[in-house]
Amino acid sequence: MAGTLIRSLVPLAHVRDVAASIAFYAHLGFAVENQVTPDGEESPNWVWLRAERAELMLARASAPVIAAEQAVLFYTYCDDVAATHAAFIEAGLEPGPVATPFYNPGGEFRLADPDGYTIFVAQI
Repeated sequence: MAGTLIRSLVPLAHVRDVAASIAFYAHLGFAVENQVTPDGEESPNWVWLRAERAELMLARASAPVIAAEQAVLFYTYCDDVAATHAAFIEAGLEPGPVATPFYNPGGEFRLADPDGYTIFVAQI
């Protein structure tokens, strides 16, 4: 089985507007690694983002994205949850309050992306 095990996983989420999502995720430290803009279009329809060891692909949805029907949560990790929370407030991103549930005494908070996907930002 050596050599056949999965070595990485990159989620792909469908979004309304890839360019708007690129701008949002830039506030979280993500940069564009690769993108595709179809001939004759001004905006990309697919992008691969990276922030240190975190990767995410986004593709333009072919139907409306309904936040309540998205059964996925993105967990992200930071070194200082209070400082990250404050930076997101300063950037106008409207993060939820910092909580310290039993499973994460370092603290975490929720953030919604432009399509309503839930992003947890945690310090562990």
